[in-house]
Amino acid sequence: MKTQMFALIFLCQLYGQSLCQNGTRPNIVMVMSDAFDGRLTFDPGSKVVQLPYVNYLRELGTTFLNAYTNSPICCPSRAAMWSGQFVHLTQSWNNYKCLDANATTWMGVLEANGYLTKSMGKLDYTSGSHSISNRVEAWTRDVQFLLRQEGRPVTQLVGNMSTVRIMEKDWETTDKATQWIHQRAASSHQPFSLYLGLNLPHPYPTKSMGPTGGGSTFLTSPYWLKKVSTELITVPKWLPFAAMHPVDYYSTCTKNCSGVFTEEEVKSIRAFYYAMCAEADAMLGQVISALRETGLLDNTVVIFTADHGELAMEHRQFYKMSMFEGSSHVPLLVTGPGLMSGLQVNELVSLVDLYPTVLDIAGIPAVGIFSGHTLLPLLSKASTFSKKQHPDWVLSEYHGCNVNASTYMLRSGRWKYIAYADGLSVPPQLFDMTRDKEELHNVALKFLDVQAHLDTLLRSIVDYPEVSATVHLYNKKAFGAWQHSLGRNYSQVIANLRWRVDWQKDALANEKAIDSWLSDSL
Repeated sequence: MKTQMFALIFLCQLYGQSLCQNGTRPNIVMVMSDAFDGRLTFDPGSKVVQLPYVNYLRELGTTFLNAYTNSPICCPSRAAMWSGQFVHLTQSWNNYKCLDANATTWMGVLEANGYLTKSMGKLDYTSGSHSISNRVEAWTRDVQFLLRQEGRPVTQLVGNMSTVRIMEKDWETTDKATQWIHQRAASSHQPFSLYLGLNLPHPYPTKSMGPTGGGSTFLTSPYWLKKVSTELITVPKWLPFAAMHPVDYYSTCTKNCSGVFTEEEVKSIRAFYYAMCAEADAMLGQVISALRETGLLDNTVVIFTADHGELAMEHRQFYKMSMFEGSSHVPLLVTGPGLMSGLQVNELVSLVDLYPTVLDIAGIPAVGIFSGHTLLPLLSKASTFSKKQHPDWVLSEYHGCNVNASTYMLRSGRWKYIAYADGLSVPPQLFDMTRDKEELHNVALKFLDVQAHLDTLLRSIVDYPEVSATVHLYNKKAFGAWQHSLGRNYSQVIANLRWRVDWQKDALANEKAIDSWLSDSL
């Protein structure tokens, strides 16, 4: 007990009043949305939609201008955030294959060290969830067919100017979170940690795709749409099909975006998406208001982030599953006692950094090997930290559906380098993020020295050809086991997944393509 007290006193001396109020450790609240484009949390993106509570965090806290997901899809991304490890280390390959249910998370460590903890809403970091279609599409990504797996992105307007609560499930969870703050956290003598996971602004399921279909409907009401400055909505430039990278072409086709879209349709999709972000912002605001009303805000670190972004028709795609900025760039805003106010941080950071950061905030040593690094030196008012402890690169990787090759993104300095598969069979991409913010000009062949340097750096972080081979073998084994479990029902089941419209045009040829893939040696 004395040792713990001395440690707490030392912590308070180290940070002054930064992380300790009245001799107590700070509370920690994290709100994680789903599919929130991080570029909306700072200018110029922040001007297109009213996000008053994101702006509140920006003014009173720190905004990370270059925060990235470690995998641009729900479950693997969250697995990285909860575990503090890159997805290839936990083998979180797709939405079906992620962490074990008993995996150690930072929330569990907080609880073991005296925090009152509560997790609510969307967690989605353990294996076994999501639809059969989703996992089968991921397993068969190497099969030589091209089938539409999603509904065409559409918009839907509901209600009127008084219709506020559109995503009822999220609002119910947010109500429960604020109730917990008022009734449980406010009366606790322990520091507390609350996690709230939102579904918004993830697109809604499209009814025509059936009960297991993906989400391709951008849905909102006039109330939220009014928060969007439609005159500031940009129509993204698209490369012609012939100029697209082969992996991006595959993504465009499987996401059902290869058809004709009018400029009005594209602007509408983007407007509705921004309106959905505004609704998510209001839920964040309800949590902040509850902390203020209970007098807890002054001793609470509030973190707002997301699992990934949303392309919203950039690069002729919607959804995520891409290393382009709309998909991979996430929001990260942090405010709390003793932390910097109105600060914008340019350093490259990613979701794996949150595990060691949260433990650092709580004064708990991070035991084990982590992919991430604490962000507290970049946040704290205390001058005792070196500002040079964080690496100057971030890694993101993707092994799931809608992309037909394992993908590895390395951001370093002005460059974004994207390597695929074994590094040989699929050409890489290289973007100069200072001159080409829209990521339309692959300059890999123009800057061969930069490409070589970044590939060497990437291979020093992850043996990506070996990881790709491991995923390839996993996909075959997992699919084979699933196929065997169906017995005589296999042909009927696989023909009626999300790709059913295209599959049934030539079901026999598609089955043969899978048989050929399964019979090929690694």
